[in-house]
Amino acid sequence: MAAIINFLTSAGVIILALLALASSAIKVVQEYERGVIFRLGRLVGPRGPGLFLIIPFIDRMVKVDLRVVTLDIPSQEAITKDNVTVKVNAVAYFRVVDPANAIVRVEDFRRATWQIAQTSLRSVLGQSDLDELLIHRDEINQKLQQIIDEQTEPWGIKVSIVEVKDVELPDTLKRAMARQAEAEREKRAKIIHAEGEFIASQTLKDAASVIAQEPATIQLRYLQTLTEIAVEKNSTIIFPVPLDFLKAFGSIAKPAPEESAA
Repeated sequence: MAAIINFLTSAGVIILALLALASSAIKVVQEYERGVIFRLGRLVGPRGPGLFLIIPFIDRMVKVDLRVVTLDIPSQEAITKDNVTVKVNAVAYFRVVDPANAIVRVEDFRRATWQIAQTSLRSVLGQSDLDELLIHRDEINQKLQQIIDEQTEPWGIKVSIVEVKDVELPDTLKRAMARQAEAEREKRAKIIHAEGEFIASQTLKDAASVIAQEPATIQLRYLQTLTEIAVEKNSTIIFPVPLDFLKAFGSIAKPAPEESAA
């Protein structure tokens, strides 16, 4: 009886050992992952996705996520090309395209990409003017993407997008820009007012030319003015008198010249 118990116990231990060995040999990798296999320290290559077998105690697997990673670049203080101190933060999107290089050629590809992004951001800001940073931000984003992508390509990293998010300016510069914007608005208002005065004067000049050619039009204008005054319901109405009418009174009141002596 004791021999049977010992046999069952030994068989159970063997079965458990075989199950543990089988579980360590069977690996499952998700669709968005790859398993980089090392055999006795030497690179075998990436495997997956799905189920595959490795040699226990000989092979070692490192999982690599292939999904897009969102990397926040913290605020960096830099001096622009025109000697303005600014603080700028950004965001970068990258993914692993070569899992083997991402494991073999760099210790921590996430941290390395993060450091490269910070230094590249400060470098590009130092080569750009403030106006380029505020107006032509797309060009700066493209330049950052190219620089970071070129430096991380040997690690099997592909940087797809880099976007500058916030630009923090000094308070003195903000006030100066506000005064400049106000001056620009006043300038546009004065130009528009001057253009309106010029157009109005041209219109009055044309109207005077028409009235000079057709004296009867001034009488029509008088009647139109009386109609407008009547609509307003004013208590006092002023009747404009033609100048020719006043000249007639002037000629009557003027004494006749004395006849010359015979």
